[in-house]
Amino acid sequence: MPPENVMQGQIERIISQLRKATAKFQKPAATQIIDQYGKDPYLVLISCILSLRTKDTVSFPASQRLFSCATTPKAMLLLPVGLIERAIYPCCFYRTKAKNIHTISADLLKRFGGHVPANRDALLTLKGVGPKTANLVLSEAFDVPAICVDTHVHRISNRFGIVSTQTPEQTEAALKKVLPQEYWAEWGRLLVMWGQNVCVPISPKCSTCPLLRVCKRVGVTLSR
Repeated sequence: MPPENVMQGQIERIISQLRKATAKFQKPAATQIIDQYGKDPYLVLISCILSLRTKDTVSFPASQRLFSCATTPKAMLLLPVGLIERAIYPCCFYRTKAKNIHTISADLLKRFGGHVPANRDALLTLKGVGPKTANLVLSEAFDVPAICVDTHVHRISNRFGIVSTQTPEQTEAALKKVLPQEYWAEWGRLLVMWGQNVCVPISPKCSTCPLLRVCKRVGVTLSR
């Protein structure tokens, strides 16, 4: 069997098993936002800003508190930065994020007619928006094929042996070569949940992992 077919088979098995294994896990923050507020690109974008370097268990309630005060760029600009800070605390870097939310809201009104652009390059011009956030907004809010590579996706994709990369940027490029487009968004969602609950950074739970037979455990030296 050609190597690409072996890889494709491994990916299919991983996705199938992850779907079953994560069925009862808490969904990623971006998915919870959409479940509650619908596919509002602005709310997805702001929730992504809040989630940076912050656990979903902190960022999602922070998003809810903030969105109880404002849900549009125009309304957000009417809020004092201090009020935004209090609403999103204790998100990491909450003061910086509050300022960025103001700046983003003003920028959207000034340059994009108050709408979040469905374009990666345009998204990357917004304050505090990097490749991870841009891709997540594209895939979740606009259904544009994009792979959101956070620390979980980067780590686990390498552990599986699907890619062999050093940085999230390299992982994104490598995944695009082996992962069918139809799985790009789902891959991120599944691996975030898996990384938060099972395939954790230090001492992953390999002994009880249902994916053990399809995982090459690259770089794993200590596990439970």
